[in-house]
Amino acid sequence: MWVRVISPGKAEGEVLVSREPINFYLGVDPNRGIVVERNHELEGKCLKDKILVFPRGKGSTVGSYVIYALKKNGVAPLAMVNEKTDVVVAAGCILALIPCVDGVKVDQFRSGERISVDADRGFILRLS
Repeated sequence: MWVRVISPGKAEGEVLVSREPINFYLGVDPNRGIVVERNHELEGKCLKDKILVFPRGKGSTVGSYVIYALKKNGVAPLAMVNEKTDVVVAAGCILALIPCVDGVKVDQFRSGERISVDADRGFILRLS
């Protein structure tokens, strides 16, 4: 499927889907890569080495630096896929050199499936 490129790069891996927006500033532990937002559908899940599929980010602009810290600490997602990428997620992915694309519906994906994200050419390929 064709997508819009936000931050270039390529990644292949297991999908982790959230149907809820993610607050990186208050909702994700930058040292462990674990979602800590109370009552979030991904609470307790680790983002490390996943292709994170979610509608958009939410919350403070500090979230961009949390995304960067996730990468610096070795616990970042391999790539991010959004319905509509907000500026916080876009800036964070660009700073952290994490591939990011948008223009998809979250319900097109399921956690556990494997995909390839080509954020250089702008497409996603299902592997399983």
